[in-house]
Amino acid sequence: MSTNSSIQPVSPESELLSNTTCQLEEDLSISFSIIFMTVGILSNSLAIAILMKAYQRFRQKYKSSFLLLASALVITDFFGHLINGTIAVFVYASDKDWIYFDKSNILCSIFGICMVFSGLCPLFLGSLMAIERCIGVTKPIFHSTKITTKHVKMMLSGVCFFAVFVALLPILGHRDYKIQASRTWCFYKTDEIKDWEDRFYLLLFAFLGLLALGISFVCNAITGISLLKVKFRSQQHRQGRSHHFEMVIQLLGIMCVSCICWSPFLVRIYGFDIFFCLFQLIHIQYKVCCLFQRC
Repeated sequence: MSTNSSIQPVSPESELLSNTTCQLEEDLSISFSIIFMTVGILSNSLAIAILMKAYQRFRQKYKSSFLLLASALVITDFFGHLINGTIAVFVYASDKDWIYFDKSNILCSIFGICMVFSGLCPLFLGSLMAIERCIGVTKPIFHSTKITTKHVKMMLSGVCFFAVFVALLPILGHRDYKIQASRTWCFYKTDEIKDWEDRFYLLLFAFLGLLALGISFVCNAITGISLLKVKFRSQQHRQGRSHHFEMVIQLLGIMCVSCICWSPFLVRIYGFDIFFCLFQLIHIQYKVCCLFQRC
């Protein structure tokens, strides 16, 4: 006796409901992308205006250096929201059909470069701000005599150029940025990595990001402890210390936001690759032991 398996036909109502749901999710994704991009651009624009006004007003060296670095951080974040948000909205509006609108993979490469740069550069600038404040609080004479605005601008340029270099590494190595699983953004290759070079890019990005967060944490901790010690020892120079406390609080806010936004992603990348490397090392050692036993 033969049994015939029958497939239940999909009703037109169910198909219409499914299509409506998908369209609603697509519209919500586009709306959220536009809202996040708009909020980021407006808030950063307001921050840039406030910082520029403060930079023109305060000419003290210990304030101008900090405000210059803070302005660079906000401007970097502004362009990150503007460029990445614009590309993301365009991708959603084009139904994520990368093959249609990006046959040569140029837009994906630009998107990936901007993602890496706008991810690393603010972390670098946050750690640079923490280092500058740590030196200003713990070594005030050295800071006032050796660290000038010119030196800060040179360090700022170096950090930006280094972030650009890291973002361009795959292009210089004749590798392409890859479309991620959600088909809404581009980044290093993260799935089915078999080449050491692709793994190196991921590990480098995660290492630099975690290093910047670690430096920020250590420097802010040293600065905070030093200010608390001075506060309990003496009540003099209260105004100068209040400005230092204000800067440290701002740095702690920047560090907390950076940790919340980037730590899970960086730890996931770094942890997975370390686990993979350890597994490979154990596997190699097992093969060597088996080879010696046979001999």
